Amino acid sequence: MEFKNDSVKANEYKKLPLERIRDRLDFIYGPEVANDIMPQLTTLLGKYREKNPPKNWENQLTQRDAMLFTYGDSIISENQTPLATLDSFLGEHFSGLLNYVHLLPFYPWTSDDGFAVTNFREVNPTLGEWTQIEELASKFQLVFDGVINHVSASSEYVRGFCKGDPAYENFCLSVDTEVDLSGVFRTRNLPLLHAFETNRGDKHLWTTFGPDQVDLNYQNPKVLLEILDVMLFYASKGASMVRLDAIPYLWKEIGSSCIHLPKTHEIIKLIRDVYDEIYPEVLLLSECNVPHPENISYLGDGGDEAQMVYNFALPPLILLSLIEGDGTALSDWAGELILPAAPCALLNITATHDGIGMRATEDLLSEEKRTVLIQRAKDHGGDITGKRNSDGSVSPYELNITYFDALNKPIATDSSGAEPIELQISRFMCSQIIALSFAGMPGIYLQSLIGSRNDEEGVKLSGRARSINRKQHNFEELQSELRQSDTLRKKVLERYQAILKIRKEVDAFHPHAAQEVLDWGSAFFAIERMPESGENCLAIHHLRDEATKYYLAESYKYIDLITGDTFHHADGIDFEPYQCRWLIKRY
Repeated sequence: MEFKNDSVKANEYKKLPLERIRDRLDFIYGPEVANDIMPQLTTLLGKYREKNPPKNWENQLTQRDAMLFTYGDSIISENQTPLATLDSFLGEHFSGLLNYVHLLPFYPWTSDDGFAVTNFREVNPTLGEWTQIEELASKFQLVFDGVINHVSASSEYVRGFCKGDPAYENFCLSVDTEVDLSGVFRTRNLPLLHAFETNRGDKHLWTTFGPDQVDLNYQNPKVLLEILDVMLFYASKGASMVRLDAIPYLWKEIGSSCIHLPKTHEIIKLIRDVYDEIYPEVLLLSECNVPHPENISYLGDGGDEAQMVYNFALPPLILLSLIEGDGTALSDWAGELILPAAPCALLNITATHDGIGMRATEDLLSEEKRTVLIQRAKDHGGDITGKRNSDGSVSPYELNITYFDALNKPIATDSSGAEPIELQISRFMCSQIIALSFAGMPGIYLQSLIGSRNDEEGVKLSGRARSINRKQHNFEELQSELRQSDTLRKKVLERYQAILKIRKEVDAFHPHAAQEVLDWGSAFFAIERMPESGENCLAIHHLRDEATKYYLAESYKYIDLITGDTFHHADGIDFEPYQCRWLIKRY
């Protein structure tokens, strides 16, 4: 697979942003409609331009960049709002170590833990208020969620549509139930259409993700103008990056799969142009849980679309490598990967709030290997979320389990047959350090940073499989655990703090430093990171639960940046179970 994102269309980028915007409107709606809405869009841009005078700015990610993502109320306290509690927690434990903070939807919502938004421009009062968002934005580069494919059934948009309010005419997509929609790509094992009572009788509205998440109708240009206003509003409130949630499904055309359609890509490019005109410093992150070639298509031509995509292939491949003690599949994939060039980058993840995505494995792993992952999740107390296929069958969409327990059997450490906790932590941290070593920016879920295990009680309370990795922590109790030297959370947090502190000072981990996969045998995942300036680093990850020694042919001395150990090639390099080393050559 070959991917080139550095060959920008020269003729297009000779145009001024407003010219490109007009061309994109022509493509999406045709010249006549574009003529009507271009003046409105120009007025909208003028409104925000007054708030944000032009600036000279160029985004340059470095090895010092790393992203945390969390719900606004993952940590709660009786003494302050959740956003203030999060601010306190991050300031104490991660100041200077993590500079991007992705706040999962902090707007008012009705379901799906925030992803059924009722009002894009408000802060959920149970979390706090805009002043607290702005306070966080003064300390961290904030990532806002752009949940722009769909809205809550209780939102003003849907209620207005159902009441026949002219302001919201055609804001939702109503489809006759006799229309053949069998070719539409599905991510859920749920009906695509749901009935809603309107002043014009019952209407069946398009609901990609469920009955409380009604898709917006971008065939109506008023919807696009409204969402562009929302996106500019986020930038004005301190967003340094906006995550485009569920973006592949934005544009609908009856008779198509309704995923990755050209007009979806064109709308993202339009958002990029709008930001380039007013807020060029704001980056776009595409959330697209699909096979890798489709995923990176959202980087467009040299970053004229999103600037970052999730590396969804990494979590299941790392997991498989550590389950089997064999890094062959991960090494083979990484060895063929053509990395995006600046200003684009991969966001390297393991756990997420959704689970471990399986779609990226469809073209990478055999059914036998995919079954290994599925069975591991089931055996370790997790679950599987499926997607409905066009033939009516259901296939795995994601594994619902914490990443710690996907790697380690979730039984009490003092129970008979339990592995030593230090071995479990080493296995888990090996998985995390692989993601930290890989070209791109690290993206780390809060639950991983504090060593969370399966929240079985949360699943019972919500009835949703995804709750297993969305535990809500009491601040005082969490802090108490982190003050005790022998707790799992304390040990994981300290390991993470130490490795992040080292990583940010190493030029070789620049997001765009070259990366070469090395053949150290199946027991290792080994890469060499090669910056344009500075020293190369051998990032070596031992995937097995036994100690070993590795001998290099080159006549060098090696210093491990993680431990400070020094090795001479003739003596070999020692590896404890699941040990990772960042090696610098010395002549």
